[in-house]
Amino acid sequence: MVTISKDSLRIEDYFRILFKGDQVKVDPETLSIVENCLQFLKDFSVNKVIYGVNTGLGPMAQYRIEAEDQIKLQYNLIRSHASGSGKALTPLYVKASMISRLKSLSLGYSGVHPDAIHLLTTLINKDIIPFIPEHGGVGASGDLVQLSHIALVLIGEGEVFFNGEKRTTKSVFEDLNIKPLNIHLREGLGLINGTSVMSGIGIVNTIRSRQLVNWSVLASSMINEIVRSFDDHFSFELNSTKKHHGQQCIAKAMRDTLSDSALIEKRADHLYNGKIEEKIFNQKIQEYYSVRCVPQVLGPVYDTISYAEQVLTDELNSVNDNPVVDMKTKTVYHGGNFHGDYVSFEMDKLKIAITKLSMLAERQVNFLMNNKLNEILPPFVNLGTLGLNLGMQGAQFTAVSTTAENQTLASPMYVHSIPSNNDNQDLVSMGTNAALMAKKVIENTYEVLAVEFLSIIQAIDYLGIKEKLASPTKEIYLRLREIVPVFSDDSPKYIEIGEVKSFLEEYNPDVIH
Repeated sequence: MVTISKDSLRIEDYFRILFKGDQVKVDPETLSIVENCLQFLKDFSVNKVIYGVNTGLGPMAQYRIEAEDQIKLQYNLIRSHASGSGKALTPLYVKASMISRLKSLSLGYSGVHPDAIHLLTTLINKDIIPFIPEHGGVGASGDLVQLSHIALVLIGEGEVFFNGEKRTTKSVFEDLNIKPLNIHLREGLGLINGTSVMSGIGIVNTIRSRQLVNWSVLASSMINEIVRSFDDHFSFELNSTKKHHGQQCIAKAMRDTLSDSALIEKRADHLYNGKIEEKIFNQKIQEYYSVRCVPQVLGPVYDTISYAEQVLTDELNSVNDNPVVDMKTKTVYHGGNFHGDYVSFEMDKLKIAITKLSMLAERQVNFLMNNKLNEILPPFVNLGTLGLNLGMQGAQFTAVSTTAENQTLASPMYVHSIPSNNDNQDLVSMGTNAALMAKKVIENTYEVLAVEFLSIIQAIDYLGIKEKLASPTKEIYLRLREIVPVFSDDSPKYIEIGEVKSFLEEYNPDVIH
């Protein structure tokens, strides 16, 4: 059980809810704070001009809303802004967004009724997932469009995914005896004005990105075993001379992974032994960069993920709507906490980092495929008859194509601002788009790694070295061989690539400590 309270919500809490099935509850003290905030706002707003309570919205804020129309305004806001388009956002990311909105509203600065907290908690715990189209948000007043689709469900309208089916919200609520939310004062604006969708997507992106780094370390370690590399390029001594934390973490992870490998060699045993007589060395003096420079390549990726996690944790534990109702100072502040620049910038950096990880994987695939480079494997890791069989040749095209798409998607969204809302929103963050593009890059990268791991296990069998692998890499080899037995005949590989991709997404190797 994860409790929403005055304490900060952590990424680990999201992991427990999203991937382990933990339930959510809101502690009584938090509910009391939310109730007090609502009562304060009701009293304070009498004979005062409060945006979104007794005024219009956006550039129409100059229009006063009479008392008898104020509740209708909130419903109008939700319904009019539930106007997204495109395919449905994956339920995992919607649920993460709902958790983020719940946390933000629970801070007691939004002036919403506790009923909104109760209902949102119920939807999360019962896996009632609002239908949210991917397209619509510009990330300036936050995720207005996407959050409106969540709010639409809370008032009993719109559509949801429940038990694998897309249904009307009304029918699901009736079946489960759930009462829709009644608007009390500003639940419309309070529910839809904030960065919770981009933050929710961002949280899942960072969880997935960490998983990808772990997989990349394992793949890189296995390739080092395949080529019987020297160990100095991931040694403590070499990497400690560079002061970057990420590089040192990756190098340590490789050392830990390969600690009992019978395939990694010591340079001193072969090149520092005083027996150098050859004019041309048969043994590789230094490996190609995609094998030798893994700590230097994945190090900044690791550091980028770590910083993105810090920013997102700050964001999801922050008040990110407008206006901000402050009971401590007994006033209401108007500003721009809904602006998504922090998330947008981090998602752009994250997708650049993961694109580089996919580029590393693709170059490692190329190294395994090209017998002129590795000099120990048949072309395309072909275990069949050369010329007649084609091995992994077709799969390499997929890795190259998908990596190229990542390189295009890696262009920043943060700097693409198009004014909207009658120029009221004249500088926007595009944070949700940035988070969605990072999501796509991450999904693509699992596909590239799936091709890489298929190539790796074929190479291991060709060389007959599985019994010499390190314990962690042998475990992965055996798990993958349960999915895809060794093959020499040609067959369609799309099914195996999909199955390996699913395994990579579902299994969490813990190689970086």
